[in-house]
Amino acid sequence: MFLVRDIMYCRPGKVSELVKRFKQMEPLMKELGFKGTQRVLTDLSGERYWTVVAEQEVDNLQEFLGAAPKLMADPRVQKVMQGYHDFVDQGRREIFKVE
Repeated sequence: MFLVRDIMYCRPGKVSELVKRFKQMEPLMKELGFKGTQRVLTDLSGERYWTVVAEQEVDNLQEFLGAAPKLMADPRVQKVMQGYHDFVDQGRREIFKVE
Protein backbone atom coordinates (compact mmCIF):
# COMPACT_ATOMS: atom_id res chain seq x y z
CA MET A 1 0.00 0.00 0.00
CA PHE A 2 1.06 3.58 -0.65
CA LEU A 3 0.19 6.93 0.89
CA VAL A 4 0.05 9.89 -1.49
CA ARG A 5 0.11 13.30 0.15
CA ASP A 6 -0.59 16.47 -1.84
CA ILE A 7 0.62 19.37 0.28
CA MET A 8 -0.66 22.83 -0.55
CA TYR A 9 0.65 26.03 0.99
CA CYS A 10 -2.28 28.44 0.85
CA ARG A 11 -2.47 32.18 0.76
CA PRO A 12 -3.65 33.76 4.03
CA GLY A 13 -7.37 33.30 4.57
CA LYS A 14 -7.79 30.73 1.77
CA VAL A 15 -7.48 27.43 3.69
CA SER A 16 -11.21 26.95 4.29
CA GLU A 17 -12.08 27.39 0.60
CA LEU A 18 -9.46 24.84 -0.48
CA VAL A 19 -10.61 22.38 2.21
CA LYS A 20 -14.20 22.77 0.99
CA ARG A 21 -13.13 21.91 -2.55
CA PHE A 22 -11.10 18.87 -1.49
CA LYS A 23 -14.09 17.62 0.53
CA GLN A 24 -16.33 18.05 -2.54
CA MET A 25 -13.82 15.99 -4.52
CA GLU A 26 -13.96 12.94 -2.22
CA PRO A 27 -17.19 11.38 -3.57
CA LEU A 28 -16.14 12.12 -7.15
CA MET A 29 -12.79 10.42 -6.60
CA LYS A 30 -14.49 7.32 -5.16
CA GLU A 31 -16.87 7.22 -8.14
CA LEU A 32 -13.92 7.48 -10.54
CA GLY A 33 -12.03 4.57 -8.98
CA PHE A 34 -10.03 6.06 -6.11
CA LYS A 35 -11.21 3.59 -3.46
CA GLY A 36 -8.63 4.10 -0.69
CA THR A 37 -9.06 6.14 2.45
CA GLN A 38 -9.01 9.88 1.85
CA ARG A 39 -8.26 12.57 4.41
CA VAL A 40 -7.94 16.34 4.38
CA LEU A 41 -5.68 17.81 7.06
CA THR A 42 -4.94 21.38 8.09
CA ASP A 43 -2.06 22.59 10.19
CA LEU A 44 -2.31 23.71 13.79
CA SER A 45 1.35 24.67 13.80
CA GLY A 46 4.27 23.81 11.67
CA GLU A 47 6.97 25.00 9.36
CA ARG A 48 4.46 27.07 7.39
CA TYR A 49 1.05 28.39 8.28
CA TRP A 50 -2.00 27.86 6.06
CA THR A 51 -1.07 24.34 4.97
CA VAL A 52 -3.63 21.86 3.60
CA VAL A 53 -2.75 18.21 3.06
CA ALA A 54 -4.91 15.88 0.97
CA GLU A 55 -4.02 12.25 1.65
CA GLN A 56 -5.03 9.23 -0.40
CA GLU A 57 -4.22 5.59 0.38
CA VAL A 58 -3.70 3.53 -2.78
CA ASP A 59 -2.99 -0.16 -3.29
CA ASN A 60 -1.37 0.22 -6.69
CA LEU A 61 0.72 3.31 -7.38
CA GLN A 62 0.73 2.84 -11.17
CA GLU A 63 -3.08 2.63 -11.24
CA PHE A 64 -3.30 5.80 -9.13
CA LEU A 65 -0.92 7.72 -11.38
CA GLY A 66 -2.71 6.41 -14.50
CA ALA A 67 -6.13 7.40 -13.18
CA ALA A 68 -5.13 10.97 -12.35
CA PRO A 69 -5.55 12.30 -15.93
CA LYS A 70 -9.03 10.69 -16.07
CA LEU A 71 -9.93 12.42 -12.81
CA MET A 72 -8.76 15.83 -13.98
CA ALA A 73 -10.59 15.42 -17.32
CA ASP A 74 -13.96 14.89 -15.59
CA PRO A 75 -16.11 18.05 -16.01
CA ARG A 76 -17.46 17.76 -12.45
CA VAL A 77 -13.92 17.74 -11.05
CA GLN A 78 -12.96 20.66 -13.25
CA LYS A 79 -15.94 22.62 -11.95
CA VAL A 80 -15.10 21.91 -8.28
CA MET A 81 -11.42 22.75 -8.70
CA GLN A 82 -11.87 25.74 -11.02
CA GLY A 83 -9.77 28.65 -9.76
CA TYR A 84 -8.09 26.73 -6.93
CA HIS A 85 -4.73 28.16 -7.97
CA ASP A 86 -6.02 31.48 -6.60
CA PHE A 87 -5.86 29.94 -3.10
CA VAL A 88 -2.41 28.32 -3.31
CA ASP A 89 1.10 29.80 -3.31
CA GLN A 90 2.84 26.48 -3.96
CA GLY A 91 2.53 22.79 -3.37
CA ARG A 92 4.26 19.46 -3.55
CA ARG A 93 3.51 15.73 -3.52
CA GLU A 94 4.96 13.05 -1.26
CA ILE A 95 4.54 9.34 -1.92
CA PHE A 96 5.27 6.82 0.83
CA LYS A 97 5.24 3.04 0.88
CA VAL A 98 3.29 1.85 3.93
CA GLU A 99 5.38 -0.85 5.63
